[in-house]
Amino acid sequence: MSLASIGDAQTIPAGRGALNARLSGDLTATHDPVIAREGGTYYVFSTGSDKGRYLRSRTSTDLVHWTMQAPLVPAIPAWATKAVPGTTDMWAPDISFFNGRWRLYYAVSTFGSNRSAIGLFTSPTLDPKAPGYGWRDEGLVVASTDADDFNAIDANHVVDLDGRHWLSLGSFWTGIKLFALDPATGKLRDPKARPYSIARRLAPAGGPAPVEAPFIVPHGGYYWLFASYDYCCKGVNSTYYTVVGRAKAITGPYLGKDGSPLMHGQGTIFLRADLQEKERFRGPGHPGFLHDSDGRDYMVYHAYDRANKGASTLRIAPVTWGVDGWPIADY
Repeated sequence: MSLASIGDAQTIPAGRGALNARLSGDLTATHDPVIAREGGTYYVFSTGSDKGRYLRSRTSTDLVHWTMQAPLVPAIPAWATKAVPGTTDMWAPDISFFNGRWRLYYAVSTFGSNRSAIGLFTSPTLDPKAPGYGWRDEGLVVASTDADDFNAIDANHVVDLDGRHWLSLGSFWTGIKLFALDPATGKLRDPKARPYSIARRLAPAGGPAPVEAPFIVPHGGYYWLFASYDYCCKGVNSTYYTVVGRAKAITGPYLGKDGSPLMHGQGTIFLRADLQEKERFRGPGHPGFLHDSDGRDYMVYHAYDRANKGASTLRIAPVTWGVDGWPIADY
């Protein structure tokens, strides 16, 4: 979650797709990104590893030019490799700031399995050069096994309008779940409580149900649930796209602009692939939201670049809110 930022804001280009058209620097490989800002620096964290370190990191001072930094953590925690045998990477980070520390949720899993777990690191700062910097392992938050009907990946931390803390998560299986959190620890408030179901796809018997990567944004008296449908991770053949629905209660029901329920795999399209006359960026998804200190909103996501051998590429869309109250992505 990055609904707020710390420090001074920057001026960025406006106009149809203007920011994405100007992005430069280390834009690949970016997968499952999330964005935050501390001081004058923007940070994007994403899935991936390099030279034995995990969770990729990029920085920018203007939202336009991005520079790769060292990945965040030196090893997968021992508890995680025990909980999920065969895991070799750390996926889908989520970043939020609460009570003086940044909270970095992340997932460990193996592809196509729901034997998965979400863990938590915390740090007082995002700046590796600042005093006190360092990601402290807070351990397991929630796990799923083949006995569960959900998949514990793609976490998103959100604080509701009453100050209660929640974690949305999920990929395939029976869709997106919502767990209540203890604000003091960032862990589940009641590990035995059943989660709320807030989005799912209805698939043929025995077939896949592709919905994942939830992100919940409180805005204008509603909660807005963004989620990605269909398939990522297939380069230019990826069919990922992102939808949005809104609800008066954080637990749902989430409905699209036409009243269509996300619990029936519907909603309103928010991000989709370039149209046929362009066809460059395919499979846009796994959104992460930033509400900047100047009041501007942005959505970070990845898409597959047809002009660059299908590379998974950083994309950032300014978000405005229409006269009907619904979000519009300038991508």
